Amino acid sequence: MPTQLLFTRFLNHNFAGPVDKLLALFHVKPAYAQAPITNAFSMELLVFAILIIYFLVVRTTLSVETPNGIQHLAEMTHEFVSEQGEQIIGHGSEKFSAYLTALFIFILLSNLMGLVPGLESPTTNVSVPLGLALLTFAYYQYYGIRANGWQYYKQFVGPVWWLSPLILVIEVVSHLARILSLTVRLYANMFAGDMLTLAFFSIVPIGIPIIFLGLHIFVAGIQAYVFMLLAMIYLSLAVAHEH
Repeated sequence: MPTQLLFTRFLNHNFAGPVDKLLALFHVKPAYAQAPITNAFSMELLVFAILIIYFLVVRTTLSVETPNGIQHLAEMTHEFVSEQGEQIIGHGSEKFSAYLTALFIFILLSNLMGLVPGLESPTTNVSVPLGLALLTFAYYQYYGIRANGWQYYKQFVGPVWWLSPLILVIEVVSHLARILSLTVRLYANMFAGDMLTLAFFSIVPIGIPIIFLGLHIFVAGIQAYVFMLLAMIYLSLAVAHEH
């Protein structure tokens, strides 16, 4: 039986049965039937719940005359993402702002979860960054087709027909490498940051670890920004009309 966080134990205690039945529908058998919910998944659910509450509070307390602190934070975040999108993607970037903002906030909050006692960062489990990378990959491919039609896939064969097989292999590998790049960059940095912070807390519990906590917060923000930035770059390449 793997070590379970308190929240994971609560979910497994109350929902293990229904989750097992749901997995059985897809012919998936968990390693532990009494604990099919992993720590990474439970932390993702917690982040999701926090964000839903956050967005609901923002939506229900919107005010033009007397905006509160949460509204200011939401507006600053949206403005930051929108400005980055306008600079990188260009005209029409507004329709991507919702996804990019949600992606940025989700990764940032996930990265910071490890700083809370009794919780851990879901992004230190490789399956979470991989899932986000696959979602982003599907997202920009979809909008590439929407923007350019099936002409979008002309880039995969190039303008010279006799070089098409070689260009196809290069382009496919290049696009798949984006998934690997997004996954490994986020996972490796957050896993290393968590291990470093944990190591220094176990050696010197007072004083010095505060520096590494600050470093962890900095890395968490940078990695969320880099992931969003790369997603923007891939989107800008996908929706460009020079294919």
